Amino acid sequence: MSLNTAHDSADDSPGLLLWQVTNRWQAAQRAALKPFDITHVQFVLLATLTYLQASGPVTQKALADMAATDPMMTSQVLRTLESRDLVHRPPHPTDRRARAVAATDAGRDLVNRAVVAVEACDTVFFAGLGEGQAAFTGALRILRQS
Repeated sequence: MSLNTAHDSADDSPGLLLWQVTNRWQAAQRAALKPFDITHVQFVLLATLTYLQASGPVTQKALADMAATDPMMTSQVLRTLESRDLVHRPPHPTDRRARAVAATDAGRDLVNRAVVAVEACDTVFFAGLGEGQAAFTGALRILRQS
């Protein structure tokens, strides 16, 4: 019995191709972040937090929404980052019942060094797209909204 697929070839399956490319990209990112002793999800949350807090206090929900991460996973990762003194949870200035989430000086320093490696990794990884990179990025934005 063969596979009951609509595709003539595995290379015709956008889902499989996306999964394969994502695995290669994640491996490249893990290697780029290894010297910083930080996982990619830790990097994403710390970078997003650093970006957001420039505009004021950040709630955990706002962070998870902007990073498009699961709220429970976000909480777990933040606890890990907090244990490493890369984030802290100061009182929220306008909601006495809530806590904000903020990157510490050490967290901002780490993420600002790591973002250079992450962006260099992306430059190399996506170089094969050439002039098609802008269209690819646009297509990803469309899919992100799905």
